[in-house]
Amino acid sequence: MRFNLGAALLLLGASLTTAQTVNDDPLDILALLQEQVKEKLEEDALEVRGLGGCTLANVAIRRDWDHLTKAQRRNYISAVKCLWELPSVDPTFSAAQNHFDDFVAVHMNQTNFIHGTANFLMWHRYLIWLWEQKLRNQCGYTGYLPYWNWFKYQDNLNLSPLFDGSDTSLGGDGHFFAHNGSVVGAGRIWLPSGAGGGCVKSGPFVNKTINIGPQQPAMQGYLPVYNNVKTLNPRCQRRDLTMAASTSTFTAANLLNLTIGPASQSIGHFQDEFQGPYGTLRLHGAGHYAMGGDGSDVFTSLNDPAFYQHHAMVDRMYWIWQVLHPSEANKVNGTITFRNNPPSRNGTIEDFLDVGKLGPAIKIKDVLSTMGGPLCYIYL
Repeated sequence: MRFNLGAALLLLGASLTTAQTVNDDPLDILALLQEQVKEKLEEDALEVRGLGGCTLANVAIRRDWDHLTKAQRRNYISAVKCLWELPSVDPTFSAAQNHFDDFVAVHMNQTNFIHGTANFLMWHRYLIWLWEQKLRNQCGYTGYLPYWNWFKYQDNLNLSPLFDGSDTSLGGDGHFFAHNGSVVGAGRIWLPSGAGGGCVKSGPFVNKTINIGPQQPAMQGYLPVYNNVKTLNPRCQRRDLTMAASTSTFTAANLLNLTIGPASQSIGHFQDEFQGPYGTLRLHGAGHYAMGGDGSDVFTSLNDPAFYQHHAMVDRMYWIWQVLHPSEANKVNGTITFRNNPPSRNGTIEDFLDVGKLGPAIKIKDVLSTMGGPLCYIYL
């Protein structure tokens, strides 16, 4: 595949100073898109000033996990461990045994109102920002939320510094667990099993206990606990790194379609393509299913610490799209229930984002810009 990225960007009113044609390497495409975003932000610098004077001179920068030093990764990991030691902020609400569990419980409780909805992108943006703030303000983390660059190592996730099982990763694959793969896409897509499926066998979180769920794990043989957030189910975290999801989905074609192709033309098209038409696999779902195990459960995927790196990449894609499509950047599309089931009203930017006691409920319009409202960050 060869794609005239220059022509596509010119249609958006952008300009290219680098090669006008790129090959099918998604990293090359991302680099060019990132450069366009940088130029656009610099052009608009005088107009971009968020709450508390957020500017390009003082904005926080979120980076690829690969680009963090080992010391920075250890600092992040130490802060995540700290959340396991902090008490639950709302012990009457759920079976949470610590503050790490609190995030799982809130997401589980809200799942049908934050996926396939008008608030999907903004609710998760706010949640991972709160996670970042907890790490920084309560657990001594000195950096900002790193992301998982999907377009690296997709052919072998075991080589990724995020999943290689070292003490500076978020853990490796699970022990082998015989199972017949995963069924995703509303039961229409089968993904073959990886080499794991059992308890994560290496990395800094092997001795940590998770307590809530699973409710709807994709991995066959991993039995759900169907009750609710009050059901205590202590166990190990499980993972099954599944390249079938990453190699088929983290492609140049999907990246281009989402950011500057047909799916990029409106917020409705963008978010529908991101989450996937019913019964299909797209970028958001592929990240969860590539992790497998606990990460594949739409309700309680936060039990895998890499959830936050995955959703930081989701947010990065959304951020890139917003900067390149300013006329659509402040719009929402969809209703307030999962794929409008049950039928519900359309969402608006005045709707509140409910995160329980993790943080105050704020309006969608307050997080539409990563440099406005309480937020002050960009991606590099």
